[in-house]
Amino acid sequence: MKRLPQMFIIAGIALTIQAAMAFPALSQEKAASAKPQAKTDATVQAAPAEKPSAPAATVNGVPILQADLDRGMEGIVQRRAQMGGKIDDAQLKTLKMEVLDNLINRELLNQESKKEKVAITDQQINDKLASIKQRFKGEEEFKKMLDQIKMTEPQIKTQLKEDLAIQELINKQVVDKVNVTDKDIQVYYDAHPEAFKHPEQMKASHILVQVDPKADAAQKAAAHKKIEEIQQKLKKGGDFATLAKEYSDCPSKAKGGDLGYFSKGQMVKPFEDAVMALKPGETSGIVETQFGYHIIKLTDKKPEGIMPLAEVKGQVGQYLKQEKIKKDLKAYLAGLEKTAKVERLVTP
Repeated sequence: MKRLPQMFIIAGIALTIQAAMAFPALSQEKAASAKPQAKTDATVQAAPAEKPSAPAATVNGVPILQADLDRGMEGIVQRRAQMGGKIDDAQLKTLKMEVLDNLINRELLNQESKKEKVAITDQQINDKLASIKQRFKGEEEFKKMLDQIKMTEPQIKTQLKEDLAIQELINKQVVDKVNVTDKDIQVYYDAHPEAFKHPEQMKASHILVQVDPKADAAQKAAAHKKIEEIQQKLKKGGDFATLAKEYSDCPSKAKGGDLGYFSKGQMVKPFEDAVMALKPGETSGIVETQFGYHIIKLTDKKPEGIMPLAEVKGQVGQYLKQEKIKKDLKAYLAGLEKTAKVERLVTP
């Protein structure tokens, strides 16, 4: 598969709400409504009520709790730690306000979706929940995760209903209104030639007789004898692709040994050196690498250049659409906040 320029590796537009958590946490007011009834057995002592969390912000009078902000921050810090990253005090302050802004944005969108009477069906919620459950090995593992984040399945469904309504709102008010024209694509392509440069590329096929790195001398000799026999079949006029399908130990055998296009540095050095010494249409001798013994055929070579627009038009269009959506979503959120009463009650 052809590698796209880094600029095209664009993550899908998230709702940017409580991004640090496996599921967006419910406020304590919402969570309380989903708690099971306490047992009436006189021998069971009622658990003390949780101390309510102070609000970190309000949106039209609806509180965004400090507990939700803390959970968001905790998730970010944990993920950074897992990746070996450290967050200094200045970064923590910045992240704190970003998480709070995300929570505010979510509440703005949630309230607007209700105002616009966005309808979400039970089937949509169940389908979404089912797709989430597929990430787990089974129902037991899913329930264990719920225990860890201190949520119940009804609470998850309530949250999913809100999330789906928000996504419907964004689609209607932002995504569906974005249009990228052929002219937009052409203008961007012409203005960013450096983004579409590609190095010299080679296209090759190979036949591999695999050898285990721990193989002894006898096993290596047997593998070498096999590749020699294949080489003799080629010299007698055997078709390279047919022999690859029959004898190669590489998954590329399904395509007659075709590895597609690749650039310098993408293959192990002995393989690359052999390819670089060939002209299109030529076949190598026996090449040994850490994977075993190869016979390589160079089928095409492209000089360094710029990818034609026709080849990247779809990716450019998708990139421009994502950029427009991000810009328009930001403007839409700013408009919602302008007409709302938002109070930020915490400082960096």
